[in-house]
This record gives sequence, C-alpha cells and structure tokens, in this order.
Amino acid sequence: MTITSIVVVFATSWFLALLVALPIGIRTQSEVGDVVPGTPGSAPSDPMIRKKVIWATIAALVISVPICLLIAFGGLTVADLDIWGVM
Repeated sequence: MTITSIVVVFATSWFLALLVALPIGIRTQSEVGDVVPGTPGSAPSDPMIRKKVIWATIAALVISVPICLLIAFGGLTVADLDIWGVM
C-alpha cells in the first residue's frame, strides 16, 4: 500500500466523518432568538466547526487505520469487494 493510497483512504473517511458531524448539535438563529440582519433565520447560530473538525479527524483515524492495515497485510483485496462477480 503506497502513501498515496493511505492519504486517499484517510481523506475519504475524513470527509465522510465531517459530513456526518456537521448537522449534529446545530441550533438555528431563530431557535436561539438572535437573528443577524441579512441572514436567514435557519442559519446556524454557533456551528462549532473547530470541535467538529477535531472529532472528524479522530473518527477518520479510527476508521482508516484498520482499513489500511487490512489492505497492507493482505486481509482485503479488490477481488473481495467484487460482489457481482465481474472480476
């Protein structure tokens, strides 16, 4: 497994984890009662981006390390992922 493959697996799992984490705990400006002029009431009041990026990084490490180890030590191949028998 090359370094490029490791980076691709980590980046994919990181973006998936971030997309899952983004809507968690969001309170809209209208729910809080503090709507900034020029923004819709459905805009988040405090998106907590830094916290969610940290959690996405931790989740990506937890997800990608076992996947990379499986691939690196021969426990998982492309043929194992062929569910329709094309390969």
